[in-house]
Amino acid sequence: MNFKRFLKITTVASILVLAGGILGGCGSTGLSNGSGSSDKVTKKAPKNLKIGVSVSTLTNPAFVNLKNVISNYAKKHGSKVIVDDANNDTSKQNNDVEDLITQRVDALIINPCDSSAISAVVKKANEANIPVVCVDRSADSGKVISTVASDNVAGGKMAANWLVKTLGENAKVAEIQGIPGASATRERGKGFDSIGDKKLDIVTKQTAQFDRAKALTVTENILQAHRNIKGIFAQNDEEAVGAARAVKAANKKITIIGFDGALACLNLIQKGQITATVGQQWNKIGQQSVQMVYDYYQNKKVPKNDKVPVKIITKKNVSEFKKQVYDK
Repeated sequence: MNFKRFLKITTVASILVLAGGILGGCGSTGLSNGSGSSDKVTKKAPKNLKIGVSVSTLTNPAFVNLKNVISNYAKKHGSKVIVDDANNDTSKQNNDVEDLITQRVDALIINPCDSSAISAVVKKANEANIPVVCVDRSADSGKVISTVASDNVAGGKMAANWLVKTLGENAKVAEIQGIPGASATRERGKGFDSIGDKKLDIVTKQTAQFDRAKALTVTENILQAHRNIKGIFAQNDEEAVGAARAVKAANKKITIIGFDGALACLNLIQKGQITATVGQQWNKIGQQSVQMVYDYYQNKKVPKNDKVPVKIITKKNVSEFKKQVYDK
Protein backbone atom coordinates (compact mmCIF):
# COMPACT_ATOMS: atom_id res chain seq x y z
CA MET A 1 0.00 0.00 0.00
CA ASN A 2 1.43 3.40 -0.98
CA PHE A 3 1.58 6.31 1.42
CA LYS A 4 -1.20 8.38 -0.25
CA ARG A 5 -3.67 5.47 -0.12
CA PHE A 6 -2.84 4.82 3.57
CA LEU A 7 -3.35 8.50 4.40
CA LYS A 8 -6.74 8.52 2.64
CA ILE A 9 -7.98 5.43 4.56
CA THR A 10 -6.90 6.74 7.97
CA THR A 11 -8.53 10.12 7.29
CA VAL A 12 -11.90 8.52 6.40
CA ALA A 13 -11.71 6.28 9.49
CA SER A 14 -11.08 9.27 11.74
CA ILE A 15 -14.08 11.13 10.29
CA LEU A 16 -16.36 8.12 10.86
CA VAL A 17 -15.24 7.76 14.50
CA LEU A 18 -15.79 11.47 15.13
CA ALA A 19 -19.24 11.37 13.51
CA GLY A 20 -20.21 8.36 15.59
CA GLY A 21 -19.23 10.19 18.75
CA ILE A 22 -21.26 13.26 17.81
CA LEU A 23 -24.35 11.22 16.93
CA GLY A 24 -24.03 9.18 20.11
CA GLY A 25 -24.12 12.39 22.14
CA CYS A 26 -27.38 13.52 20.57
CA GLY A 27 -29.66 10.85 22.05
CA SER A 28 -31.25 10.42 25.49
CA THR A 29 -28.75 9.69 28.24
CA GLY A 30 -31.05 7.51 30.32
CA LEU A 31 -32.30 8.03 33.85
CA SER A 32 -32.07 11.52 35.25
CA ASN A 33 -30.96 11.64 38.86
CA GLY A 34 -32.82 14.85 39.57
CA SER A 35 -29.68 16.51 40.91
CA GLY A 36 -29.37 19.13 38.22
CA SER A 37 -27.33 17.00 35.81
CA SER A 38 -27.68 17.33 32.04
CA ASP A 39 -29.44 13.96 31.72
CA LYS A 40 -32.79 14.25 29.93
CA VAL A 41 -35.76 11.99 29.42
CA THR A 42 -38.47 11.95 26.79
CA LYS A 43 -41.29 14.05 28.18
CA LYS A 44 -44.59 12.29 28.84
CA ALA A 45 -47.87 13.65 30.13
CA PRO A 46 -49.45 11.89 33.15
CA LYS A 47 -52.26 10.57 30.92
CA ASN A 48 -49.68 8.65 28.87
CA LEU A 49 -48.00 6.95 31.82
CA LYS A 50 -48.43 3.39 33.09
CA ILE A 51 -47.22 3.12 36.69
CA GLY A 52 -46.44 -0.15 38.47
CA VAL A 53 -46.91 -0.15 42.24
CA SER A 54 -45.58 -2.80 44.63
CA VAL A 55 -46.85 -2.58 48.22
CA SER A 56 -45.17 -4.63 50.97
CA THR A 57 -48.49 -5.83 52.39
CA LEU A 58 -52.18 -5.00 52.19
CA THR A 59 -52.96 -6.63 55.53
CA ASN A 60 -51.69 -3.44 57.17
CA PRO A 61 -54.43 -0.77 57.01
CA ALA A 62 -51.81 1.98 56.72
CA PHE A 63 -50.56 0.49 53.47
CA VAL A 64 -54.09 -0.08 52.21
CA ASN A 65 -54.59 3.66 52.65
CA LEU A 66 -51.26 4.35 50.94
CA LYS A 67 -52.29 2.18 47.98
CA ASN A 68 -55.64 3.99 47.72
CA VAL A 69 -54.01 7.44 47.83
CA ILE A 70 -51.50 6.48 45.11
CA SER A 71 -54.18 4.91 42.90
CA ASN A 72 -56.65 7.77 43.28
CA TYR A 73 -54.05 10.49 42.66
CA ALA A 74 -52.68 8.73 39.57
CA LYS A 75 -56.11 7.98 38.12
CA LYS A 76 -57.19 11.56 38.77
CA HIS A 77 -54.39 12.62 36.43
CA GLY A 78 -55.26 9.99 33.83
CA SER A 79 -52.44 7.54 34.52
CA LYS A 80 -52.89 3.78 34.40
CA VAL A 81 -51.95 2.01 37.65
CA ILE A 82 -51.07 -1.64 38.28
CA VAL A 83 -50.88 -2.57 41.98
CA ASP A 84 -49.29 -5.73 43.41
CA ASP A 85 -49.45 -6.95 47.02
CA ALA A 86 -46.17 -8.58 48.13
CA ASN A 87 -47.76 -10.16 51.24
CA ASN A 88 -44.59 -9.27 53.20
CA ASP A 89 -42.70 -11.82 51.08
CA THR A 90 -39.44 -10.53 49.59
CA SER A 91 -39.34 -13.23 46.90
CA LYS A 92 -42.90 -12.47 45.80
CA GLN A 93 -42.18 -8.76 45.73
CA ASN A 94 -39.09 -9.25 43.57
CA ASN A 95 -41.05 -11.49 41.19
CA ASP A 96 -43.90 -8.96 41.07
CA VAL A 97 -41.51 -6.13 40.21
CA GLU A 98 -39.77 -8.23 37.55
CA ASP A 99 -43.20 -8.88 36.01
CA LEU A 100 -43.97 -5.14 36.01
CA ILE A 101 -40.65 -4.53 34.28
CA THR A 102 -41.60 -7.13 31.66
CA GLN A 103 -44.89 -5.27 31.15
CA ARG A 104 -42.81 -2.19 30.34
CA VAL A 105 -44.36 0.14 32.85
CA ASP A 106 -43.16 3.73 32.59
CA ALA A 107 -42.28 3.94 36.29
CA LEU A 108 -42.22 1.89 39.47
CA ILE A 109 -43.37 2.98 42.92
CA ILE A 110 -42.11 0.46 45.48
CA ASN A 111 -42.83 0.11 49.18
CA PRO A 112 -40.10 -2.46 49.99
CA CYS A 113 -40.60 -5.41 52.32
CA ASP A 114 -36.85 -5.43 52.86
CA SER A 115 -34.50 -2.61 51.89
CA SER A 116 -31.65 -4.95 51.00
CA ALA A 117 -33.65 -7.63 49.15
CA ILE A 118 -35.37 -5.10 46.90
CA SER A 119 -32.05 -3.77 45.60
CA ALA A 120 -31.64 -6.55 43.01
CA VAL A 121 -34.85 -5.65 41.14
CA VAL A 122 -34.22 -1.93 41.49
CA LYS A 123 -31.01 -2.57 39.53
CA LYS A 124 -32.99 -4.54 36.94
CA ALA A 125 -35.33 -1.58 36.57
CA ASN A 126 -32.28 0.65 36.11
CA GLU A 127 -31.06 -1.63 33.32
CA ALA A 128 -34.49 -1.40 31.68
CA ASN A 129 -34.35 2.41 32.01
CA ILE A 130 -37.47 2.48 34.21
CA PRO A 131 -37.41 5.14 36.96
CA VAL A 132 -38.03 3.92 40.52
CA VAL A 133 -39.55 5.79 43.46
CA CYS A 134 -39.38 4.17 46.89
CA VAL A 135 -42.11 5.01 49.37
CA ASP A 136 -42.04 4.77 53.19
CA ARG A 137 -38.91 2.56 53.04
CA SER A 138 -35.73 2.92 51.02
CA ALA A 139 -33.62 0.59 48.89
CA ASP A 140 -30.08 -0.11 50.09
CA SER A 141 -28.63 0.00 46.57
CA GLY A 142 -29.62 0.55 42.96
CA LYS A 143 -30.63 3.92 41.53
CA VAL A 144 -33.85 5.41 42.93
CA ILE A 145 -34.93 8.81 41.64
CA SER A 146 -36.53 9.63 45.00
CA THR A 147 -37.45 8.09 48.33
CA VAL A 148 -40.64 9.59 49.75
CA ALA A 149 -40.99 8.81 53.44
CA SER A 150 -41.60 10.25 56.84
CA ASP A 151 -38.55 11.37 58.80
CA ASN A 152 -38.32 8.09 60.70
CA VAL A 153 -35.31 9.05 62.79
CA ALA A 154 -37.04 12.24 63.93
CA GLY A 155 -40.21 10.26 64.62
CA GLY A 156 -38.31 7.77 66.78
CA LYS A 157 -36.84 10.64 68.78
CA MET A 158 -40.32 12.15 69.18
CA ALA A 159 -41.63 8.88 70.59
CA ALA A 160 -38.78 8.61 73.11
CA ASN A 161 -39.04 12.22 74.22
CA TRP A 162 -42.81 11.87 74.58
CA LEU A 163 -42.37 8.81 76.84
CA VAL A 164 -39.78 10.66 78.93
CA LYS A 165 -42.18 13.59 79.31
CA THR A 166 -45.16 11.34 80.04
CA LEU A 167 -43.54 8.74 82.32
CA GLY A 168 -40.46 10.53 83.60
CA GLU A 169 -36.78 9.74 83.18
CA ASN A 170 -35.58 6.17 83.75
CA ALA A 171 -39.09 4.75 83.35
CA LYS A 172 -39.03 1.08 82.42
CA VAL A 173 -40.23 0.58 78.86
CA ALA A 174 -40.20 -2.10 76.16
CA GLU A 175 -39.43 -1.54 72.49
CA ILE A 176 -41.24 -3.70 69.93
CA GLN A 177 -39.25 -3.59 66.72
CA GLY A 178 -40.27 -4.12 63.10
CA ILE A 179 -38.91 -6.22 60.24
CA PRO A 180 -35.12 -6.40 60.80
CA GLY A 181 -34.21 -5.67 57.17
CA ALA A 182 -36.54 -2.69 56.68
CA SER A 183 -35.08 0.81 56.64
CA ALA A 184 -38.01 2.04 58.73
CA THR A 185 -37.03 -0.40 61.50
CA ARG A 186 -33.44 0.78 61.49
CA GLU A 187 -34.31 4.46 61.35
CA ARG A 188 -37.11 4.46 63.93
CA GLY A 189 -34.97 2.37 66.25
CA LYS A 190 -32.00 4.67 65.74
CA GLY A 191 -34.04 7.74 66.64
CA PHE A 192 -35.76 6.12 69.62
CA ASP A 193 -32.62 4.56 71.05
CA SER A 194 -30.60 7.76 70.73
CA ILE A 195 -32.88 9.24 73.41
CA GLY A 196 -34.23 6.14 75.15
CA ASP A 197 -30.86 4.54 75.88
CA LYS A 198 -29.93 7.64 77.85
CA LYS A 199 -33.18 8.79 79.44
CA LEU A 200 -35.30 5.64 79.71
CA ASP A 201 -34.74 2.15 81.06
CA ILE A 202 -35.39 0.02 77.96
CA VAL A 203 -35.74 -3.40 79.57
CA THR A 204 -36.16 -5.32 76.30
CA LYS A 205 -36.11 -4.89 72.52
CA GLN A 206 -37.96 -7.58 70.57
CA THR A 207 -39.16 -7.85 66.98
CA ALA A 208 -42.76 -8.52 66.01
CA GLN A 209 -42.13 -8.12 62.26
CA PHE A 210 -44.55 -5.16 62.00
CA ASP A 211 -47.34 -7.72 62.55
CA ARG A 212 -50.36 -7.34 64.84
CA ALA A 213 -50.71 -11.00 65.87
CA LYS A 214 -47.00 -11.39 66.51
CA ALA A 215 -46.98 -8.20 68.58
CA LEU A 216 -49.77 -9.59 70.74
CA THR A 217 -47.70 -12.70 71.51
CA VAL A 218 -44.49 -10.72 72.01
CA THR A 219 -46.26 -8.34 74.41
CA GLU A 220 -47.76 -11.23 76.38
CA ASN A 221 -44.24 -12.59 76.87
CA ILE A 222 -42.87 -9.17 77.80
CA LEU A 223 -45.60 -8.66 80.42
CA GLN A 224 -44.72 -12.01 81.96
CA ALA A 225 -40.98 -11.32 82.06
CA HIS A 226 -41.16 -7.63 83.02
CA ARG A 227 -44.18 -7.08 85.24
CA ASN A 228 -43.23 -3.54 86.23
CA ILE A 229 -42.88 -1.89 82.82
CA LYS A 230 -44.67 1.43 82.41
CA GLY A 231 -44.54 1.98 78.68
CA ILE A 232 -44.24 0.35 75.26
CA PHE A 233 -42.93 1.84 72.02
CA ALA A 234 -44.19 -0.12 69.01
CA GLN A 235 -42.41 0.69 65.76
CA ASN A 236 -45.66 0.58 63.81
CA ASP A 237 -49.35 0.84 64.61
CA GLU A 238 -50.14 -2.78 63.81
CA GLU A 239 -47.77 -3.73 66.61
CA ALA A 240 -49.31 -1.07 68.85
CA VAL A 241 -52.78 -2.58 68.29
CA GLY A 242 -51.47 -6.07 69.10
CA ALA A 243 -49.72 -4.76 72.21
CA ALA A 244 -52.89 -2.98 73.33
CA ARG A 245 -54.89 -6.21 73.11
CA ALA A 246 -52.32 -8.03 75.23
CA VAL A 247 -52.28 -5.24 77.81
CA LYS A 248 -56.08 -5.17 77.96
CA ALA A 249 -56.25 -8.97 78.39
CA ALA A 250 -53.71 -8.75 81.23
CA ASN A 251 -55.81 -6.01 82.84
CA LYS A 252 -52.83 -3.70 83.08
CA LYS A 253 -52.45 0.04 82.57
CA ILE A 254 -49.45 0.68 80.36
CA THR A 255 -48.68 3.69 78.19
CA ILE A 256 -48.41 2.64 74.53
CA ILE A 257 -47.14 4.75 71.64
CA GLY A 258 -47.13 3.47 68.06
CA PHE A 259 -45.89 4.82 64.75
CA ASP A 260 -47.91 5.33 61.53
CA GLY A 261 -51.27 6.95 62.10
CA ALA A 262 -53.25 3.92 60.91
CA LEU A 263 -57.01 4.05 61.43
CA ALA A 264 -57.13 1.01 63.71
CA CYS A 265 -54.66 2.67 66.06
CA LEU A 266 -56.37 6.06 65.88
CA ASN A 267 -59.68 4.44 66.82
CA LEU A 268 -58.05 2.81 69.87
CA ILE A 269 -56.55 6.15 70.85
CA GLN A 270 -60.06 7.58 70.87
CA LYS A 271 -61.15 4.66 73.08
CA GLY A 272 -58.22 5.18 75.45
CA GLN A 273 -56.62 1.77 74.78
CA ILE A 274 -53.55 3.27 73.04
CA THR A 275 -52.11 6.51 74.36
CA ALA A 276 -50.42 7.98 71.30
CA THR A 277 -48.82 7.38 67.92
CA VAL A 278 -46.31 9.14 65.71
CA GLY A 279 -48.62 10.14 62.88
CA GLN A 280 -47.49 9.92 59.27
CA GLN A 281 -49.23 12.03 56.64
CA TRP A 282 -50.15 9.18 54.31
CA ASN A 283 -52.09 11.46 51.99
CA LYS A 284 -48.97 13.53 51.30
CA ILE A 285 -46.64 10.51 51.12
CA GLY A 286 -48.83 8.77 48.54
CA GLN A 287 -49.50 11.83 46.42
CA GLN A 288 -45.89 12.99 46.42
CA SER A 289 -44.61 9.56 45.36
CA VAL A 290 -46.73 9.81 42.21
CA GLN A 291 -45.83 13.47 41.71
CA MET A 292 -42.14 12.52 41.68
CA VAL A 293 -42.87 10.33 38.64
CA TYR A 294 -44.73 13.18 36.93
CA ASP A 295 -41.93 15.65 37.66
CA TYR A 296 -39.34 13.18 36.36
CA TYR A 297 -41.19 12.87 33.05
CA GLN A 298 -41.38 16.65 32.79
CA ASN A 299 -37.61 16.94 33.29
CA LYS A 300 -38.10 18.76 36.58
CA LYS A 301 -35.67 18.45 39.44
CA VAL A 302 -36.63 15.55 41.73
CA PRO A 303 -35.30 15.50 45.32
CA LYS A 304 -33.34 12.37 46.19
CA ASN A 305 -35.02 12.23 49.60
CA ASP A 306 -38.43 13.75 50.24
CA LYS A 307 -39.04 13.70 53.99
CA VAL A 308 -42.63 14.27 55.06
CA PRO A 309 -43.04 15.67 58.61
CA VAL A 310 -44.55 13.58 61.43
CA LYS A 311 -46.25 14.59 64.67
CA ILE A 312 -47.46 13.08 67.93
CA ILE A 313 -51.14 12.13 67.86
CA THR A 314 -53.06 11.78 71.14
CA LYS A 315 -56.69 11.86 72.19
CA LYS A 316 -56.54 15.66 71.99
CA ASN A 317 -55.82 15.90 68.27
CA VAL A 318 -56.77 12.47 66.89
CA SER A 319 -60.10 13.59 65.39
CA GLU A 320 -58.43 16.47 63.57
CA PHE A 321 -55.67 14.18 62.28
CA LYS A 322 -58.19 11.64 60.95
CA LYS A 323 -59.98 14.36 59.00
CA GLN A 324 -56.73 15.73 57.63
CA VAL A 325 -55.26 12.40 56.50
CA TYR A 326 -58.26 10.20 55.68
CA ASP A 327 -61.21 12.42 54.78
CA LYS A 328 -59.95 13.28 51.32
